[in-house]
Parts: sequence; C-alpha cells; structure tokens
Amino acid sequence: MEKQGSPFGIDGITGMLIATVLLLTILGGLTYAAIVTQQATAQQSYEIKDPLNIKMIGPDLENETHVIVHGSPVGGDTLHKYKFEK
Repeated sequence: MEKQGSPFGIDGITGMLIATVLLLTILGGLTYAAIVTQQATAQQSYEIKDPLNIKMIGPDLENETHVIVHGSPVGGDTLHKYKFEK
C-alpha cells in the first residue's frame, strides 16, 4: 500500500519553523500597524460644538456631527461623520 499524503504537507522541524516564522511575521506586521495608528491618533484633538443640542436618544451616528477633530483622518474610515480641520 502506498501512503497518501497531502501535497502541501511539510512534516517535522521544517514545517514547525515555517509556521513559527509565518506567525512571527504576522505578529510583527500587526504590531507595526497598531503603533503607526496609535501615533497618528495621538496627534489629534477634538472639540464638541453645540453640546446642548446633542440628543441622548436618536439615530446612530447622528451626534457625530457635533464633534470636530483637529488633524487628518487616520485610515480609510468613511462610516463616521466627524468633521476634520487642520
């Protein structure tokens, strides 16, 4: 009988090393992205305009028009209605 194996299977220490390097690479990339995002967000400040007209109950994201963020947007967030000023 022939032993049937997976054509993509790498057994032993080689497979373990490849998996370890792949996981460490993913961890490094995600850590770098988190640090860059945190540094960019830390440079922003915000201001609330007309706080007395903010409704406690209302449609989602409606109150975000009262928030003005000083700085540039971070990432590709298009869902929120914040106003950005430089």
